[in-house]
Amino acid sequence: MGSPVMWFEVTSTDPARAREFYTQLFDWSADAPPELGGYTLIDTGAPAETVGGGIGAADPDGLPPGILLYVRVDDLAATLARAEELGGSTLQPPTALPADSGSVAVLADLDGHAVGLWA
Repeated sequence: MGSPVMWFEVTSTDPARAREFYTQLFDWSADAPPELGGYTLIDTGAPAETVGGGIGAADPDGLPPGILLYVRVDDLAATLARAEELGGSTLQPPTALPADSGSVAVLADLDGHAVGLWA
């Protein structure tokens, strides 16, 4: 079985503006729990087994604003190593998520596109 896309994330220099745009454009619901520090969880209205997402602030010292897909993998380090063998690179090493939600990492593909990994 292949690795499924598990999450999408929109980052913006103005996350409130991005949230308004996407929720109005696609009729999505948005919830920003205080414990997530302004990060907004998105409900697309699709069945529960489909991909979820979020909208947050772009890190001025990190990845540029954009849309990032997160792919479920078994082993972040092994997947990053394989990406590098294939000519990609690591943009963000494995980082633990809050509330025991797993860990994420980000790689760059051969064209420099950021691809999120989630384990």
